Amino acid sequence: MSSKATGITARYRLAVASRSLAALLGGYLLASLAGVCITLLTPMAQVDAVLTGTMLSFVVYLLAFIWCFACRSAWRAWLGVLLPALVLGVIDGLAYWMKNG
Repeated sequence: MSSKATGITARYRLAVASRSLAALLGGYLLASLAGVCITLLTPMAQVDAVLTGTMLSFVVYLLAFIWCFACRSAWRAWLGVLLPALVLGVIDGLAYWMKNG
């Protein structure tokens, strides 16, 4: 018996691996920054803001994961995760600076 891959190229495998890394690592980065942003900007008691940010970060992680496998290319997956993470990082930095500065 011969085990021969039927039409699956190395390029396709690398694209799937890249999307998986974007979903796992980029999604985690995006979810953690979204949780911090929600915690810092929500006008609630600190305990409630932290719980709300933590619970909503799971939703953000799920949406980022779905996004990475729904878009057309691995480049769009990375761009769609890292660009919002950059924006949230800037917002987090400004919110932290405004509260503690």
